[in-house]
Parts: sequence; structure tokens; C-alpha cells
Amino acid sequence: MGIRSDLDANFDFEIVDEFLDHYSMMIDSMEVMVIDLTKENMYKRSINELFRVFHNIKSASGYLKIEPMAKLAAFVESELEELREKEPPINDETVNWLLEVSDMFAKWQDDFKLDNELTKIKFSLLKIPDTDN
Repeated sequence: MGIRSDLDANFDFEIVDEFLDHYSMMIDSMEVMVIDLTKENMYKRSINELFRVFHNIKSASGYLKIEPMAKLAAFVESELEELREKEPPINDETVNWLLEVSDMFAKWQDDFKLDNELTKIKFSLLKIPDTDN
């Protein structure tokens, strides 16, 4: 049984469907927001929006008991909170890390669509980048 079947078996269809719709919208915009962090005039808006996205994913995946997703979203949310206090732009190492994080969440989106088991988190994502410019 894949992740989608597991969710459908344990939660109301409407809740699962709404989560997947919102998750898809957040994933579709995530990479653009990360790239916008390199633009000084877009930094504040993008960092705040990314923080909101990861906060929402953390909350929804926690409710649905999708533990790896909730844990990674909380980890990234914590790092974004620190980045909110930094002056733009952020360094390439941090941008690349956030792009890899975005790829992980996109892979999970594929897992939902294909009803696969949730792909394991890449260990490289658990290494916090040096966020100093």
C-alpha cells in the first residue's frame, strides 16, 4: 500500500484531496521562491512566503501523520526563521540546499500521485548550510 492509499484509508477523502491540492500549489511555486531569494528586491517577500509554505506543510503533514514530511518541513522552517533575520541576498550554498529540499518535496508529490511508499529523506538535506554571506 502506497502513501495515497494509506491516507485514503485513515482520513476523510475531502481532507486528503484538499491537502494534495494545496500541496501541489505550494510545490509548484517553491523553486521560483527559492531563486527569488537571490534577488535583493524579492528577498523579504520570498523568504516570508517560503516560511509560510513550510509552516503549512509542517502543520498539514503532521495532522495527516506523514512524519518524514512533517519533520523535514519543521527543520527547514527553523532555518528559514533564521534567514528572515539576515540581509539579502543569501549565498549559493543556501540556495542550492533549498533547491534540493524543493526537489525532495517534489519527489514526495510524485509518490502521492503514483501511490508509492514515501521516498526516504536524503541525508544531505539534514546538513545545515553555512548561511553567512
